[in-house]
Amino acid sequence: MDKIKEKYWLDDDLLIIKKTHDATPMLRDAQYARETTEHKFGSDYKHVGQVSTALLAVWLKEAGVAWTDSEGIRDVLKKKLMSNEFSDLRNWEGSF
Repeated sequence: MDKIKEKYWLDDDLLIIKKTHDATPMLRDAQYARETTEHKFGSDYKHVGQVSTALLAVWLKEAGVAWTDSEGIRDVLKKKLMSNEFSDLRNWEGSF
């Protein structure tokens, strides 16, 4: 995702940082992968979706998962990509 802007302000003793991103490139890449990727039956490796690190950071923060927890990251990605809310990020419709 491309960062569009970043805004800072103080609220009492808290510094608030609001980052705004454009998800269009990520969605466009996922659409391209859906149209061009050939998913052969029986392949051990599948490209299942397109997620930027900025979006993944938000998901991990929401779930309380650290960047060092690879199993936790895998679970968060699987849960989010299999949800209907983020189906546009998937380029493979199978289950994993």
